[in-house]
Amino acid sequence: MAVDSSLASVLGVLLVFTLLHNPNTVVGQSIPKVALFTFGDSNFDAGNKQNLTTVNVAQGFWPYGKSRDNPNGKFSDGFIAPDFVAKFMEIPIPIPPVLRPDVNISRGASFAVADATLLGAPVESLTLNQQIRKFNQLKEANWNDDFIKGSVFMIYVGANDYLNFTKNNPDADASAQQAFVTSVTNKLRSDITLLYNSGATKFMIQTLAPLGCLPIVRQDYRTGEENCYEPLNNLAKLHNEKIGPMLNELAATASGFQFTVFDFYNVILRRIQSKTISLSYRFLKTNVSCCGVGTHDAYGCGLPNVHSKLCEYQRSYLFFDGRHNTEKAQEMFGHLLFGADPNVIQPMNVRELVMYPVGEPMREVWLPTTSSTFQAKHASSPFGRGFQYY
Repeated sequence: MAVDSSLASVLGVLLVFTLLHNPNTVVGQSIPKVALFTFGDSNFDAGNKQNLTTVNVAQGFWPYGKSRDNPNGKFSDGFIAPDFVAKFMEIPIPIPPVLRPDVNISRGASFAVADATLLGAPVESLTLNQQIRKFNQLKEANWNDDFIKGSVFMIYVGANDYLNFTKNNPDADASAQQAFVTSVTNKLRSDITLLYNSGATKFMIQTLAPLGCLPIVRQDYRTGEENCYEPLNNLAKLHNEKIGPMLNELAATASGFQFTVFDFYNVILRRIQSKTISLSYRFLKTNVSCCGVGTHDAYGCGLPNVHSKLCEYQRSYLFFDGRHNTEKAQEMFGHLLFGADPNVIQPMNVRELVMYPVGEPMREVWLPTTSSTFQAKHASSPFGRGFQYY
């Protein structure tokens, strides 16, 4: 009997591990009925910019939303990554922009606003700190504490801080750059702590994209089609290197704090490194935009006074406009966020984060993906590679 009991225990552990780490195994899982909240800039903006400014926002007009015949303020030709994550979380209603009147925020909301920053006072936008304060204004009337603790909080912010810094300080030396990165990441830590003190416990932080490879940056800095603007890439890398260790420390010191980090930098970089690699992801164009004008078709998409070009088939493009990805790419990101393995998102994916018991200390930490410890830990995994090549 003792042997049978031990065998049953081992099989049970293996079954749970399989369910959590095999992204193809979702049937039969009971996803908790929690919410999804998003914070940050235009990458996660579900339409808030439209409701914060008195001028027409290009994303409210064709060809934005083209794939869904619905230009509703999202910076894509259709859905964005949080839309797909919400679908996988079995949230039955779209995650709405919180600044739009009379929306249903019972299962979450987007607080993200285009042009958001961590530092300073962005014009007709909200800093991450202001977005969190807006969340606190709505919290008591809409969500109870237990519901918030079990919900997922996705954050992508910081790109505008570095884009503005580089534009305003073109000759900044390494010391000035490092000092600015420290100020940005310290503010990010402070804002995450504010959100944690507001009741949030489950965080997904997305690293910055390789900013120097955005089509609008290549176009503005005249790098040509094959080269990126490396000073911006270096700032993004300096920023990203601080995210994992910061969250490890918060998880070790803040009771019940749980997190994961989505390696967005390398997800994008893998898709633009070479034509051969990008074709394996079924993208024909990864260094220019589908919509816009200029050397990289990166400026003016949707603006009424710009005769921007529109590609014939947006699903063959990684970027829809100069800074934002097509719906096809966004769907890939949604799959990676929800079900990929630790080469892409770690210490756990969003599905594991949702399923992880509230208040339970984390048993794994974030590790640099280049470290021998990380490679050894996952090299012998018996499970599939997940969506890292999706």
